[in-house]
Amino acid sequence: MSLLSALLSPLRPPFRPEPPFTHGQPAANAPRTAVLWCNLGTPDAPETAAVRRYLAEFLSDHRVIEIPKPVWWFILHGIILRTRPAKSAAKYASIWTKEGSPLRVWTEKQAKLLQGWLGERGHNVTVRYAMRYGQPSIGAQLDALKAEGVQRILIVPAYPQYSATSTASVLDAVYAWGQTVRALPELRFVNHYHDDAGYINAVAQRVEAHWKINGRPDALGQTTKLLMSFHGVPERTLHLGDPYHCECHKTARLLAQRLGLQPGQWQLSFQSRLGRAKWLEPYTEPSLIALGKAGVQRVDVVCPGFTSDCLETLEEIAIEGRETFLHAGGKVFNYIPCVNDDPTWITALSEIAQHHLAGWPTQGQGTVDAGVLEAQKQAALDMGAKQ
Repeated sequence: MSLLSALLSPLRPPFRPEPPFTHGQPAANAPRTAVLWCNLGTPDAPETAAVRRYLAEFLSDHRVIEIPKPVWWFILHGIILRTRPAKSAAKYASIWTKEGSPLRVWTEKQAKLLQGWLGERGHNVTVRYAMRYGQPSIGAQLDALKAEGVQRILIVPAYPQYSATSTASVLDAVYAWGQTVRALPELRFVNHYHDDAGYINAVAQRVEAHWKINGRPDALGQTTKLLMSFHGVPERTLHLGDPYHCECHKTARLLAQRLGLQPGQWQLSFQSRLGRAKWLEPYTEPSLIALGKAGVQRVDVVCPGFTSDCLETLEEIAIEGRETFLHAGGKVFNYIPCVNDDPTWITALSEIAQHHLAGWPTQGQGTVDAGVLEAQKQAALDMGAKQ
């Protein structure tokens, strides 16, 4: 920053200008409510340059990587962003669809279905989706909602289990946006829903639909296992107080109970390890190898930590996981898709949102009598407000 910029910076307003406002407009008298459905993010295209931009933003987040910034900066820009983007771009290309990134496609559909479900039940709310990294960003979507007159916003992360690396990072983005805004809307947050009965039931029904065609593990004996694979995080986060590990185990236990499984018929693992540090165990890839070598002929894998299919489920599990298990001696590998746009899941998500919207005016918004509006406008003008 130049000396002139430093001297002039205190004279600049600390907050951005507010959207245009007219006294008596409906939005001012009939507060509108919105839900912002937030997922992790995705590159704009399965290309090296796009993946590099995405990874640079994602891996620069101190919530994701808790290494001292100067040290991590050299590792990230000197090694990772020089080698990883091309490899990741090839993986993204293997799962990319005509509609685009699967994670973006499913997240957008979920937002639209959530608005429809709430609307059918009389809740006049706006539902948008945002990405923590990439586009559309959380800040941009909050700006858009505010410009539309929204005054109450419920933030719902797409992560069932709370983690500082994911859920808290979404909240960081919201707080960072708030530091630039003069007239803040009311804000609420959903921290987790790892043990929500509706969510557990939605995942269970996906598994049961698969078993209806392929057979249940208890009917096929010890040669079949259900593996529940969750995204991993460094083990040190558990010892520092992050509840993620415990919430994953609770989700797995409740899902097994809902499915009527005995302890020997299922197991839990953690995937997507990055770097050489010790992460939560057991790891998914070694677990698949061990199962194959132990004579388990069929493995069904479900990922209860993801609400949308993405690179980590479609490539890391459905493609790489299959190769790993079959190479280790297994015979049949099945990946069970995420809840995505399943009606049971959308119902569960809607009920979660509805619970957290309680007490906010969500029914019949925007229907204010014209005479009331005119009277309120005149009162404001009488008190010195500008037209």
